[in-house]
Amino acid sequence: MPSYSKKLISVVIPAYKAEKFIAKNLLMVKKVLDQIRYPYEIICVVDGKMDRTYEEAEKVAKKYPREIKVTGYLTNMGKGHAVKFGMAEAKGEIVGYIDAGMDLDPNSISMLLEHFEWYDADIIVGSKRHPVSKVDYPFQRKVISLLYYLIAKILFGLKIHDTQVGLKFYKRKVLEETLPRLLVKEYAFDIELLAVANYLGYKRIFEGPVELDMEFGQGISSFLSKGYLRMSFLMLWDTLAVFYRLKILHYYDDKNKKNWITPEYLTLKSN
Repeated sequence: MPSYSKKLISVVIPAYKAEKFIAKNLLMVKKVLDQIRYPYEIICVVDGKMDRTYEEAEKVAKKYPREIKVTGYLTNMGKGHAVKFGMAEAKGEIVGYIDAGMDLDPNSISMLLEHFEWYDADIIVGSKRHPVSKVDYPFQRKVISLLYYLIAKILFGLKIHDTQVGLKFYKRKVLEETLPRLLVKEYAFDIELLAVANYLGYKRIFEGPVELDMEFGQGISSFLSKGYLRMSFLMLWDTLAVFYRLKILHYYDDKNKKNWITPEYLTLKSN
C-alpha cells in the first residue's frame, strides 16, 4: 500500500464498456481537478476488459502519467468491486469516485470538495435532491429515488435524501474502517458503505449539489424495461441483505472481524 498525503485528493473512476467516452471523460475530470487548490490523482479502474476501454484510457494516461493511472482486471466484477479496487490504490487523504459516463457534470466534483471542507465532513455525497442541484431526469426515476430514500431512512437512519448519485468523497479514515467489512460488489455498494460508516459512528455525512442530465434513450434504461426492473429488484434485495447483516447478524461488528471476507487487496490501509 503506497504512502499517502494529507493534501492529495484521489478520484476513482470505475469504467465498464466505456471505450466510446472514457478518454473524453478522463480529460473532463482532469480539467476540473486542474482548477482545485490541492494536488490530485485519478485512478481509472476498468471493470473487466470486455472492449477497448483499457486501451483508450491508457492513451490518455500516457500523456499525463503523474495525474492519471489506469488499472483493472479481466472479468467484470461490478461497480462496487471496481470502486474498492481503486480506493485500495489511492494515496490521498480524501478519496472519492465519480461514475464514468456523460450524464453527471464533472464540475460537480469541485462543488462537492468545497462542501466537504465547509462541513468538515466524514462523507459528502452528490445529491439530486440538494436545493442547489441542477438536474434533468425522468419523473419515473424521481419516484424511484424518493421511494429508495424512504427505505434507506427507515432501515438505516440515514438523514441524507439521495444515496445513489455516482459521486462521493470520504475521509481516508472512514474507508480504512469500512472497506474491509463490505460485501456488495454491484447494486447496493453505496448504501452498504454509507450504512456501515454511519453505524461505526461517522455521523458527519452531508449532501452537496450536482449537475445531472439523464434522459431515457441515451444509454439509460426506460422505467418499464426488463433491465431497469431487474436492476431495481436486485438493488432492493442487496439493500435488505445489508440491513440483515447490519441489524440481525451484526456481521460488520469488530467482534466478527475473523468472518469478514473482503480480499486483502481491496482494503485501504493507513501507514
